[in-house]
Amino acid sequence: MSDFPKSIRILEEGPREGFQIEPGSIPTARKIEFIEALSETGLEQITIASFVNPKRVPGMADADAIVAGFRPKPGVKYRALWLNEQGFERARAASQGKLTLDSKISIYASERFSLRNNNRTTAQEFEYARSVVRRYKEYGVPVNRASVSSAFGCNFQGDIPIATILAIFQQIFEIAQENDLVLEEISLSDTMAWATPLSIKRTLGAIRDKYPEMRLNLHLHDTRGLGLANAVAGLEMGVDMFDACVGGLGGCPFAGHKGAAGNVCTEDLAFMCEEMGIDTGLDLDKLIACARLAEDIVGHPLPGSVMKGGGLKRLRESIQLA
Repeated sequence: MSDFPKSIRILEEGPREGFQIEPGSIPTARKIEFIEALSETGLEQITIASFVNPKRVPGMADADAIVAGFRPKPGVKYRALWLNEQGFERARAASQGKLTLDSKISIYASERFSLRNNNRTTAQEFEYARSVVRRYKEYGVPVNRASVSSAFGCNFQGDIPIATILAIFQQIFEIAQENDLVLEEISLSDTMAWATPLSIKRTLGAIRDKYPEMRLNLHLHDTRGLGLANAVAGLEMGVDMFDACVGGLGGCPFAGHKGAAGNVCTEDLAFMCEEMGIDTGLDLDKLIACARLAEDIVGHPLPGSVMKGGGLKRLRESIQLA
């Protein structure tokens, strides 16, 4: 596939994945300030909190307060992450109608990382998926996505064969069929930044061959400087959904990286796509303002490039006026 999509959707992960890895305590009010600023950029989906063990992820200990305190903007979907039924119950109780409580069947391609992050083997992950899907159905929570994390490689297990990814998706679709679920989206997460443009194309090509009608989502990290290159490879394979973090915030606290860059940067991805003629629906100037706000909140420089160099629209206009 060589034609780029005409438009893409970006799911903003900064308030969740971006802040949870920060070593210092961030006041809840500042997190809410950031969420509400992001809501004005044209983003349609923002993940705002993780309902996880506060002892393991202290940066998300205030998840309930975040949901209670922020003012939702009509037309924007606000999501949260949870890893077990206790987290789901917390999210459900805290939601107050503010959160979009849809979910996905999610499996780690790396068993060693699954044990490190979730304390479950791959077999236990599938057992949990079956049980929690039944729980979601009881509460009327939609389950329409299939997700595989550490899909391209793992700092603790090494390279992940494409055959492993396909086998996992086959089992995920079997679970969906058992529960009369219709999955609409396949998501791949490069949790530890092992992906390259070649591995992106090879893996997505294999998935496209088996599931040609499914929409594809990529969750990319820029630890080794390949975030945007991998995004272009994804675009070439027809991916039209990406997770990203304003300013390049983010990273998994259990991935084994210290001082590495975070997720692919929202405003850098948006700028690149707009320059390629791919519509994002986002206001670049407002995204840049959010990136600078994020930098002020965390109190250290962030790796985003466009927040420093700016876009080209105003430069072009100034040259034309000269």
